[in-house]
Amino acid sequence: MSMIQMFEKPLGMRDTFPAIYEKLENVRQTGRQYLRTNGYDFIKTPTVEYYDTVGKASAIYDASLFKLVDSQGNTLVLRPDMTTPIVRVATSKLLKEKIPLRLAYFANVFRAQETEGGRPAEFDQMGVELIGDASVYADVEVISLAAGLMKEFGITSYQLTIGHAGILQSILTSYTDTNEQAEELRVLLVQKNFVGFEEAVLAFGLPTMKTQSLLQFIEEASNLTSLAQIEKYVTKNDALVYMKELEELLKIAGLAEEFAFDFTLASHMNYYTGMLFEVFATGSGFPIGNGGRYDGLLHNFGQPVGATGFGLRVDRLLEVLPKQTITQQTAVVLFEKGCYEQAVVRAATLREQGKHVTMQAREAVVNEAMFIEPFGEVITITAGGTKQ
Repeated sequence: MSMIQMFEKPLGMRDTFPAIYEKLENVRQTGRQYLRTNGYDFIKTPTVEYYDTVGKASAIYDASLFKLVDSQGNTLVLRPDMTTPIVRVATSKLLKEKIPLRLAYFANVFRAQETEGGRPAEFDQMGVELIGDASVYADVEVISLAAGLMKEFGITSYQLTIGHAGILQSILTSYTDTNEQAEELRVLLVQKNFVGFEEAVLAFGLPTMKTQSLLQFIEEASNLTSLAQIEKYVTKNDALVYMKELEELLKIAGLAEEFAFDFTLASHMNYYTGMLFEVFATGSGFPIGNGGRYDGLLHNFGQPVGATGFGLRVDRLLEVLPKQTITQQTAVVLFEKGCYEQAVVRAATLREQGKHVTMQAREAVVNEAMFIEPFGEVITITAGGTKQ
């Protein structure tokens, strides 16, 4: 183990400087207002949870968990996502008081990194969980909320990509010979490794019909012009009926141009068993958000009810936000020794006018020109009078 340098940070951790902090705060306030207007109440959960409950149920790879041990010898984890802790709270208490539940959050989560590759080990998430509603209308609601947030943030170029975990699993299972082959193909789709998918299919030595069907599926399933195109790969079932109804309701909700179906969509979060979706925006090479239906996670906590939701990666969201010119009235009151009382009065007057005011003793400033440069207004108070 190498020696830790004086200014070195833990792997994947980042400092948030004032300019970025203000952008984060603006995102939080904008999102909070929008989600509360749509009937969602904000919730906060502990940063640390038990490994045996939240850690194991989170579906985050074990190697990505930050683990600690408390004074009683219990293994703890820094929360790796927000869905699982909220489900813990909902199933232990809130569902006894109200159902369905509409909960929202803005919180930091932690995912350990093995190497420094520019990926954060701590990042903020904003999202919602609609718990206790198994209907298609709940899925339409959370998808519509994700689209609505994009508009609230001023993002005009975005796309919602929608798939179904159950339909994909049915196709992979039907056209492979073993569960291991199906899982290998699913993992490749999680990684969006379509070349690897085709190579694996050819390497399996499957019957010709199965091989050709899988290769044709991977070509067609991400560029559907109609849901009818997917029917030839899967026996008609409730999931297909559900997706057709979802499509119609999304069109009624005014989102016909905002979404597209992609049945190759897969998630490393294995608690998604139904509809799932990702949010893309021009300016980012990665999804800035994802979500879906996770009824099975509630079952793990002893509550056989439906649940759906989504989370946005705020760091990726910042990459695609339109540039904003912040017109903030800022002033600095520089005062010399013996002029403190006058400075206090002047600063109070400026703050009553709605300005952001910094008071600074002039004798403590090393480079006055550099110090005052960011301020829109400079008031200097000396024994000889006030200069502005």
